[in-house]
Amino acid sequence: MKLFEPTSFGAMRLSNRIVMAPLTRTRAGEHGIPNDLLVEHYRQRAGLGMIITEGTWPVQEGRSYPGQPGIETDEQIAGWRRVADAVHAEGGTIVMQLMHGGRVSHPDISQTPRIVGPSAVAAPGQTHLADGSKADMPVPHELTTDEVAEVVQQFAQSARNAIAAGLDGVEVHGANGYLVHEFMSPVSNTRTDQYGGSPENRARFAVEVATAVAEAVGADRTGIRLSPEHGIQGVLEDDAVETRAVYTAIAEGLAPLGLAFIDVLHADPTGDLVQHVRRTAGAPFIVNSGFSSLTTRDEAVVLVDTDQADAVAVGRAAIANPDLAYRWEQDTELNEPRPELFYGQGAEGYTDYPTLADVRASSVA
Repeated sequence: MKLFEPTSFGAMRLSNRIVMAPLTRTRAGEHGIPNDLLVEHYRQRAGLGMIITEGTWPVQEGRSYPGQPGIETDEQIAGWRRVADAVHAEGGTIVMQLMHGGRVSHPDISQTPRIVGPSAVAAPGQTHLADGSKADMPVPHELTTDEVAEVVQQFAQSARNAIAAGLDGVEVHGANGYLVHEFMSPVSNTRTDQYGGSPENRARFAVEVATAVAEAVGADRTGIRLSPEHGIQGVLEDDAVETRAVYTAIAEGLAPLGLAFIDVLHADPTGDLVQHVRRTAGAPFIVNSGFSSLTTRDEAVVLVDTDQADAVAVGRAAIANPDLAYRWEQDTELNEPRPELFYGQGAEGYTDYPTLADVRASSVA
């Protein structure tokens, strides 16, 4: 089965084609510095073909959640170096997801005077602050054209920081309602300049960020995550024709770059839109079927063996099973994830999931 065979994405070597999806875990403390918990969490999962880290903010203004890690300061870079070293010591490959939250934040979380977005349109609903209280999503500052260019360079610098920390590559977070995704939808982007209006204009920011990052660290170490038709956090893409036009423009803009991979989150990874993006962009392709159901071993095998994807990204099963690749290859039992602990603060539900060897040893004892 091809799922368990090695492959290469650009400069990165994967021991198998099971990818750990980027998963928000909020264990990096007040200052966003990777600590012992993060080191152990990622080290445990080094047997997966490639780890994509949780969304990591490039600048303080782009921080979305308390406890989310950053890659801006020397201390954060040093913390991530410990993570990368631990994963590499176990023979793994690790890529950092660069995530600017845009309007999905609050000044009490970012600890900056403002949050930013493509337009002065607040995300719907409320967010959780560090003290546990809730607050309405604030209206973001609309980035000027010059400020958009500055944010593009912030992404590029954060990519340099990630590579300096020893990670094997980076993934631009262009999905799930955060800043890059916010530019794609007319609901969150009401601009009238070169970044708004037409599908091509709304695709421009994603392409510019990916281009700048590829120039900064090499296209062979750069990927991007997209989530077409995934309405979330007020970023709506419910017009099929409009959505296809936007993602066609993005894929056409990415195609000349020669990226290491494109990572798409969609409930129907074999559908026409997702496969159209794959054909148009022409990069190694990771799919993730999303939040509707737990990704299964059989689904992953079929996706790769039928050439619908080059690899499969897995979320909850990778959280609950540090040795997921081994368990799937052996076609054996799995731990059940504990969702109530996904966004906790300690080791429980984070580094305490047993491996199959642990389970068997305890049963013998």
